[in-house]
Amino acid sequence: MKGGNRTRLPRVAEGIREELAELIARQVKDPRVGFVTITAVDVSPDFAHAKVYVSTLADPATIPELLEGLQHAAGFLRRELGRRLHIHTIPQLTFVYDESIERGLRLAHLIDEAVGKEPGKDGEGEDRGA
Repeated sequence: MKGGNRTRLPRVAEGIREELAELIARQVKDPRVGFVTITAVDVSPDFAHAKVYVSTLADPATIPELLEGLQHAAGFLRRELGRRLHIHTIPQLTFVYDESIERGLRLAHLIDEAVGKEPGKDGEGEDRGA
């Protein structure tokens, strides 16, 4: 049975991710939950727990409220997942903020700054005197 779980876990996690994205966008009316992206879902091997990674481009100060709103809606979301997915156990949902997009934007900004200030570059990005 362990071999079957290796292929089933990613499929279930992706199904949960897709359904949650739709449910949050269309059904969750909590004002604390604005535009949110589900970046990944990790499901435990026994399907009892799912860690849902979320991201937003909203003000970072609102992230705790966002997570609180999502956790408040977790019961509703879990019940709806039970109606939509054909799996025996619907996992408990835990929402976690995924900082990877924010880190990527910061890194891209730093790279742009470094490239823009690099000596020997003209406005076209070509080296002079090379």
